[in-house]
Amino acid sequence: MRKNQLGVSLGGLLVGGVIFIALAMLGLKLAPSYIEFFAIKKAIAALGEDARNGANAVALRRTFDNRATIDAIDSVKGSDLEISKDSAGIHVSIAYRKEVPLVSNIGIYIDFSAVSKE
Repeated sequence: MRKNQLGVSLGGLLVGGVIFIALAMLGLKLAPSYIEFFAIKKAIAALGEDARNGANAVALRRTFDNRATIDAIDSVKGSDLEISKDSAGIHVSIAYRKEVPLVSNIGIYIDFSAVSKE
């Protein structure tokens, strides 16, 4: 009487390993873009606070450029900010597309957008 063995075969282990490595490489390629986006989002939120305190558009753009230098933001510049004014106050927003090359001529486009909080 033989018992059935349970476990993963070598083929299953190799296929699982290849899938895991591919997903890990994809995550490692995309992570810097998302880290930069969260830095941009944080800077936009701070600019929204400055706008509520009476800063003008030129000062907001200069402040963003200074924060971009410190936080290593390369995808957008202060001149790319969309600054609008209405009855509720000044709104600061940004929308941009980031291309992340993967392998050879294959890449991913990611659309990001951030708006200062009301």
